[in-house]
Amino acid sequence: MVQATATSRSVRTSAQKAGLVLDLIRGKDVTGALATLKFSTKGVAKNIHRLLKSAIANAQQAEGFGGDVERLYVSAAYADQGTSFKRVRPAPMGRAFRVVKRTAHLTVQVAERPVRRRAPQAPTKPRTRKTAGVASTQE
Repeated sequence: MVQATATSRSVRTSAQKAGLVLDLIRGKDVTGALATLKFSTKGVAKNIHRLLKSAIANAQQAEGFGGDVERLYVSAAYADQGTSFKRVRPAPMGRAFRVVKRTAHLTVQVAERPVRRRAPQAPTKPRTRKTAGVASTQE
């Protein structure tokens, strides 16, 4: 089973906002996740779309990859808090308010779904229904 990871560091968004979009794609197959990101209205969706395509490319380059992109799914997707830029905004009466511009580290991991092979089943004999003890009458 192939796993591949792509990481984007110091993306100019908060980890909380990125986490909302990552929650949408976690566990989905990659084609469905790409479609979800394409039509998402969130600004960080473009960054995550590019990151997911990078993770897919990393999986294709990995040793042991079967070659079928349709079998890939998003096994993990999370956002960690990055460094914060601190800025100062002038406030009334000579004071200053601090403005924190947050960044996030985004990570997307894709994995190959295992192929499920069904074990051959032994033929089963048909089930007979129990009757209430009354024999059916033939006319």
